[in-house]
Amino acid sequence: MCTLETRGNIFLLTLTGNTEHRLSRTLISQIRSLLSQIRSESKSKPGSVLITTAEKGKFFSNGLDLAWAESDGKSHYRDRLIQMTFEFKLLIADLISLPLPTIAAVTGHAAAAGFMLAIAHDYVLMRKDRGVLYMSEIDIGLTFADYFMELMRARFGSPSNLRDLVLQGVKVKGEEGMKMGIIDSVYDSPEETVEAAMRLGDKLSLRKWHGEVYAEIRKHTLKDVSLVLGLVHKVVMAPRL
Repeated sequence: MCTLETRGNIFLLTLTGNTEHRLSRTLISQIRSLLSQIRSESKSKPGSVLITTAEKGKFFSNGLDLAWAESDGKSHYRDRLIQMTFEFKLLIADLISLPLPTIAAVTGHAAAAGFMLAIAHDYVLMRKDRGVLYMSEIDIGLTFADYFMELMRARFGSPSNLRDLVLQGVKVKGEEGMKMGIIDSVYDSPEETVEAAMRLGDKLSLRKWHGEVYAEIRKHTLKDVSLVLGLVHKVVMAPRL
């Protein structure tokens, strides 16, 4: 479902398994467990960086596991969806509060919660030969969780971008996403996207920022997101180098 490699100061988290990389309760739990491991290990590794990507294929992530939510009949669909949405909220909170820089290397389609997973990272790199960014909720008849909306407001750059993505379900390719300010850079293939993420990770690693300071500043830049996620701000003063 997901793996974790360590390459120097870079933690490489890869979504594996079925090609859609649906965010099931199991996968959400596995990612959270690995983020907890990264949080712990990074304390003794100044300059740590996280890169999240997916196995080569059509999807980075196609969102929450709606098939599981529907599998026990209509009467349980809402409760199961609420359960997954809450557990995914905890994952997003983990990412926003992670004490190191984070990079998403989007190697395929990123839809709904998969799109949210990507933009919960500090930097988003994407392939341009295939793959789209897509908020499918308007098309499949679902409203957005409050933390989805706050994260989209923070990351989509303008009211018109937000309108087009959530009220029209516009599908955005990598180069267009870069023009909109959602994507930082685009590349010709999945391999080049991951390689670029590794280069950026190496560059960020050289700064050796204090992890807790980094996390607190990130939370303040995403103040409304942090509030709805229930993240508490604290003052951190690291020793001067």
